[in-house]
Amino acid sequence: MEIFGYLASVLIGISLGLIGGGGSILTVPVLVYLFGLDAFLATEYSLFIVGISSVVGSLSYFKKGLVNLKTVFVFGIPSIISIFLTRNYLVPLIPDEVFNISNLIVTKNIFLLLIFAGLMIFASYKMIQKTPELPLQATDGNINKTLLAAGEGSVVGILTGLVGAGGGFMIIPALVNLLKIPMKMAIGTSLVIISLNSLIGFFSSIPNTEIDWKLLSTISSIAIVGIIIGSQLAKKIDGKKLKPAFGWFILMMGIYIIVKEIFI
Repeated sequence: MEIFGYLASVLIGISLGLIGGGGSILTVPVLVYLFGLDAFLATEYSLFIVGISSVVGSLSYFKKGLVNLKTVFVFGIPSIISIFLTRNYLVPLIPDEVFNISNLIVTKNIFLLLIFAGLMIFASYKMIQKTPELPLQATDGNINKTLLAAGEGSVVGILTGLVGAGGGFMIIPALVNLLKIPMKMAIGTSLVIISLNSLIGFFSSIPNTEIDWKLLSTISSIAIVGIIIGSQLAKKIDGKKLKPAFGWFILMMGIYIIVKEIFI
C-alpha cells in the first residue's frame, strides 16, 4: 500500500500549490490508511508535511507580492497560540478509550479520525461553495471583521492541533469574506499561515513523539515536488474551477472514514 501512499503524497502537494488548501485534509487519511500509522502519530506527521510543503508553496507568492504580512499576524498569532495549547495540553487529556456504546468502543484513534471526518465534510462544503473573486485592493480595516478573523484563527489553531490539518479551507474564505482580500493574495497569505501553524505545532509537541525521520522526509520531499507541480499548473489552470470537484472527493473520503471506523 505504501506505493499508493507515495503517489497520494504528490496529490497533497499539487492541491496546496493549485488551490492553496485542501492538501492537508488528505494527509492524515493517507498516513493512516496507506502507511498504517495510528491517528495521533499521523496528525503529528501531517503537521510537518503540510508545514514544509506550504513554505515551499508560499515562496512564489512572496516574490509576486501576494502575501499580506499584516493579515498573517492578525490571523496567525491567535492560531499559533491555540495550536500550542491544543497539542500540549488538550490532546494529552483525551483518554485511550473515549466512550463505549453497546458493542462500539471509541478509542482515541477512532475519536480523532471521526473529528477529522467531520472536518472533511465541512471542508468539502466550503470547497463546493462558490466564492466570488475580488479585485486587488487594500484590506478592509473594520475592527469587528479583524476580531472575527482573529477568532477564526483561534478555531483553526484548535482544529489544526487536534487533527493535523492546515485549515486552508477555513482560512481562505475568512480572508476573502471577512478581510476582503482578493483570492490570489488570500492563497499566498493562507500558505504562510498554514506553514507557521503546522511547523510550530509540530516542533512544540515533538519531544513527546517518536519520529521516523526517514519516512517523514521521504513523504515531505514527494509532497514538495507536488506543490511545485501544482504552482506551475496554477499558471495555466484556474484552481477555482477544480475546487468543487476536489470538494466532492473530500466529501466521499469523509463519509468513507466514518463508515469504516464505526461500521466496518
